[in-house]
This record gives sequence, C-alpha cells and structure tokens, in this order.
Amino acid sequence: MNEKNNQETTKGQLILRDRLAENRTVLANERTLLSYVRTSLAFLAAGLSFIRFFDSVVIAAIGWVFLPLSAFSIIRGLLSYRKMNVLMAEEENKEVRKAP
Repeated sequence: MNEKNNQETTKGQLILRDRLAENRTVLANERTLLSYVRTSLAFLAAGLSFIRFFDSVVIAAIGWVFLPLSAFSIIRGLLSYRKMNVLMAEEENKEVRKAP
C-alpha cells in the first residue's frame, strides 16, 4: 500500500516538474523575444541619433545601416518567437494525445 502511494506521489511530482519546465520554456521564449526587441530599439535609437546629430557623412551612413538592422532584428525575433510557440503547441498536442 505504501509503495503504491509513493509511486503516485512520484508521478505527481514528475507532472508538476514537467509543468514547471514548460513554464520555464515559455518564459525563456518571451525573454528571448524581449531581447530582440531591446536590440532592435537600440539599433533604431543609435541609427536615428547618428543621422540626426552628427554632421559627418561617414557617421550618418553608419546610422542608415543601423535602421535596416533594427527592422531585421525585430522581424527575426518575432519569427523566432512564433516558431518556438508552434513547436511548443505541437509538443503539447502530442502529450495530450498520449495521455490515457
């Protein structure tokens, strides 16, 4: 009897552990998206500052390079975030179908 309770407790802990791991994965995905957004905003701010506040043609050209980098960074982050969400949803659907 005691062994049966231990097995149920262990199974319950594994389920809880799996849920916590899933939550950590979701949060990591969101942190990654936010880091892409932060990088994109930094490129945008640097690019606009270089273009607006410096009279040098070279520095203004660097500023114009930062603007497409900003757009690329945000698009890359959104695509990465979406791809990971789709993968997590597919894995969750597999687990739901496996459950009795």
